[in-house]
Amino acid sequence: MRQKPELVIGLMSGTSYDGIAAALVAVRGAGLATRAELRAFETYPYPPAVRRLVAAASAPPTGTVDLVCRANFVLGERFAEAAVRIARRARVALGRVALIGSHGQTIHHLPAASPPSTLQIGEPAVIAERTGVTTVADFRPRDVAAGGQGAPLVPYVDYLLLRHRTRGRLVLNIGGIANFTHLPPACRPSDVLAFDTGPGNMLLDALVGLLTRGRRTFDRDGALAARGAVSQPLLRRLLRHPYLRREPPKSTGRETFGVPFAERLLRAGGLAPEDLLATVTAFTAASIADAHRRFVAPRGRVDEVIASGGGCHNRTLMRRLAETFAPVPVRLSDDFGIPADAKEAMAFAILAHETMAGRPGNLPSATGAARPVVLGKIVPGR
Repeated sequence: MRQKPELVIGLMSGTSYDGIAAALVAVRGAGLATRAELRAFETYPYPPAVRRLVAAASAPPTGTVDLVCRANFVLGERFAEAAVRIARRARVALGRVALIGSHGQTIHHLPAASPPSTLQIGEPAVIAERTGVTTVADFRPRDVAAGGQGAPLVPYVDYLLLRHRTRGRLVLNIGGIANFTHLPPACRPSDVLAFDTGPGNMLLDALVGLLTRGRRTFDRDGALAARGAVSQPLLRRLLRHPYLRREPPKSTGRETFGVPFAERLLRAGGLAPEDLLATVTAFTAASIADAHRRFVAPRGRVDEVIASGGGCHNRTLMRRLAETFAPVPVRLSDDFGIPADAKEAMAFAILAHETMAGRPGNLPSATGAARPVVLGKIVPGR
């Protein structure tokens, strides 16, 4: 008899901390037999006051224990509200939802520190209490405890859903940070290579915010960058960033490519705003291509690039990526039944489902962990 799918809500807030992506997913099976169908998706923006609170909690020296403590519960309420709203949008009673998987909000990520550490907030006890639904959250620390980077975790889901018998695929996600997953033809889990390539939207968003004194938070459609000219000297200097040369496994975040990095670029001066944005957009695309050239091309061919994440809306960035990877096509994950904006939220629904099945959700070849481990912490529902 065919197994009945379970309804799972996935919640994700990325390093841009602009809002919560919520997906209601019908998940059937586990492991290589996993099948997932998106039933509803929406992004719920953070109100300005919440964005300011998260920004303050994420940025030392203002990120005090008091701020982190309050932000943890404020975001718990927001994540719970997002779960309620996405179920309502799908016209599904919360009592029919089997599980919630919440990535939470990363406010600090130090995989290279001694000891390595990472911190995500958005209190899952609040989510479980408000919704009555069992909640799996805090996925990264178990991988870190096992010697991994705690990221990227989505490559496990890329492997489950997008591996192909004859085609080599590069699955690219452009969130605040860009990362990709290389899936060689007919790959096994140990064949998968995945890592953060460098900045995605984060550095561009920070520059737009600084240049406009907060009037804008991102370069819509890449329109500002499209009006500028790339500074080749600055681009060459950016491409010498030591992170780009570091061997995988590796991950990065706001600590490396956040507001302080953007402020240093502005203090250097010498470029018109549009030219600076054009150059950083080119850097984002070039850093992705550089990671492919250094670490993927020697391992095998790539027949297609499958892109997802908010960066897919930046037409200037996507045009540069298409030019860089030509003749290899750059396609959206929508073409494979996974909407580009919903992919990460879907992934954490699937990862939560794997956790409840007692199955590991990390790929040691991607994170550097010593072994596969079951991820997350489980907070029972009512």
